[in-house]
Amino acid sequence: MIENQVVDATVVAKGKLEVHGGTLTVKRGQANKPSVEIGADTLVVGRDEACDLVLDDKKVSKVHVEMVATERGVRIRDLGSRNGTFIGDTRVGEVYLLKPTHLTIGDSSIEFAPSNPEQVEIGEVAEFGPLVGVSASMRGVFERLKKAGPTELTVLILGETGCGKELVAQAIHQASTRANKPFVVVDCGAIPPTLAESALFGHERGSFTGAVDKRVSPFVEADGGTIFLDELGELPVDVQPKLLRALAEQRIKAVGSNNYRPVNVRVVAATRRDLVREVNAGTFRSDLYFRVAQLRVELPPLRERLEDIPALVRKMMIDIGDKEAYGRITTDSLERLMRHDWPGNVRELRNVISVALAFGKEGPLDLAQHLAPLVASTNESTPTRGRTFQDAKREILARFEREYFTALYAECSGNVSEIGRRAAMERAHVRGYLRRHGIGDPSKSKD
Repeated sequence: MIENQVVDATVVAKGKLEVHGGTLTVKRGQANKPSVEIGADTLVVGRDEACDLVLDDKKVSKVHVEMVATERGVRIRDLGSRNGTFIGDTRVGEVYLLKPTHLTIGDSSIEFAPSNPEQVEIGEVAEFGPLVGVSASMRGVFERLKKAGPTELTVLILGETGCGKELVAQAIHQASTRANKPFVVVDCGAIPPTLAESALFGHERGSFTGAVDKRVSPFVEADGGTIFLDELGELPVDVQPKLLRALAEQRIKAVGSNNYRPVNVRVVAATRRDLVREVNAGTFRSDLYFRVAQLRVELPPLRERLEDIPALVRKMMIDIGDKEAYGRITTDSLERLMRHDWPGNVRELRNVISVALAFGKEGPLDLAQHLAPLVASTNESTPTRGRTFQDAKREILARFEREYFTALYAECSGNVSEIGRRAAMERAHVRGYLRRHGIGDPSKSKD
């Protein structure tokens, strides 16, 4: 029997999800309001005036802690604050609250009181634009996107690498009044820091060394439509205020120009980074974060919605052009897919399907045999007799490194920049690992 096919028991009625919220009341300290309700939309507490609950407390970070109602209770998540979030004498990182609780944030004291469970609409349709998913979490995402599409709100999409953030941005664009206008993608992670301003806003010919031709801004190319700023968290700090001004004023100025040009674009951004932690670390501006995150959409990793795999496999096979292939998948293969941890998320699943279809033109189809072996098989036990702990540890670590970078090298077709981006490493370090384990020819690897 395939595991995890039963929808979470917290779905109490068709199209509804039961979430547990509550009330937050300030007991000690100055705040912009005495209390706030915690619901299904994330609430942020901090010193920044854009927070939902603003505390006038020097020991509170700009964005200190976030709270949201979930099926497990109110999730309290500290955002990398300098002085921490405490329950009693315990400093907490992430906890779920279902009972009355006293919290200390800086010198301020806050009381949490739970409310009666609330049934939130999550939609009955298991798809939205190019997206599919039967799980409660994805249907909740679809319901959020359905409401966001027709608006002009700026959307921030959060999720691990490979979760399908660009597809979500396309779905938002297609559901908007701008659907017949351009959808332009800017990969901020692929822009050299020194060229970031030019890449975003364009430049005039001769405006700097190497500017042999005029460059048109992607904001101009997207005029009337949507611009998708992928990996926004990689944008250099010195360019962030210029982007904030462009978003606020709806006009841009190319490098080397003295004139501003009005643009009419909707902005959708995405990142795999935890931007609120970056705000507290000083590497991302709080005002830009709140301007971009008018609406946040959090994509769950594939390992947390395994029941979506059959629908995803069918959809991907149709997209690839072989709609009959799903009927050839063996039951055992599908079960093994449902047990896999999916570190590469939906992108990894699509790669598996592409390889399987390329090698299996007819007959039974075993998708699982093409899974990247990122972890050693349980049959490959490490002998310990006569070996020190450090020796055994080095061997296991080396095997993991070899398998990890071999799989990543194949997924990225040897592109060192893309490997570095997915592994969150400098390219020089990536080349070092490739050279150490003899993967490909790192001296010839593409950037």
